[in-house]
Amino acid sequence: MSLHMASSIVRSCAQQPRPCHAGRGLVATTCRAGMGRHDPGSQPSKSWKTAPIALCLSLCMTSGAWARLEGVNQPNLLPQGSEITPLIDVANFLTETEETRMRDRLQHLEKDTGIKFRVLAQNYPDTPGLAIKDYWSVDDNTVVLVADPTFGNVLNFNIGINIDSFIPRNFWSKVAGRFGNKFYVEEQGRDVAIINAVAAVDHCLREPIDRTQCSEIRGELE
Repeated sequence: MSLHMASSIVRSCAQQPRPCHAGRGLVATTCRAGMGRHDPGSQPSKSWKTAPIALCLSLCMTSGAWARLEGVNQPNLLPQGSEITPLIDVANFLTETEETRMRDRLQHLEKDTGIKFRVLAQNYPDTPGLAIKDYWSVDDNTVVLVADPTFGNVLNFNIGINIDSFIPRNFWSKVAGRFGNKFYVEEQGRDVAIINAVAAVDHCLREPIDRTQCSEIRGELE
């Protein structure tokens, strides 16, 4: 990634309507894929092209200072085989049983709602990085959760603009703040943090759209 591109990406992230707090993962905790609101019935936007997952490889740090990270693209760390899995745990944070249950949950969510929820557990720089964009066919109807304890909050979300148009703006930061903070992860474990975050998002995306939507953060292992 060139310095010019990195600085442009940082400016794009900084212009988001709400704070952009990134960890050293692939994406920012509350950084959205697109600008403004979007009508789900209109033509799909190009937000994942104009604000790609590389968006927050240039970090918005919680101190307000900016730091740049070189882009990572390691397709060799992607799962092998023809079947596409919604969960990639290159850091081995989850047990086999936890992985199986989470894959089932993610697949059922997509079948029931049409929303693609994808989870990547990593330890930067040991990550497939930008390779997940093509692997998962990331688009405006995709939520990507990157769990990475390398820096700051463990839970980082990138939200497709179609989803951002109907989910309350503070929901993602509330999930990250509750389950991804350092003290919670140290006490409960990384696997519990990821499982509860996935459960909270699953519950939210299934709720009817009204003024109370997603107001309650509900984990699974609480």
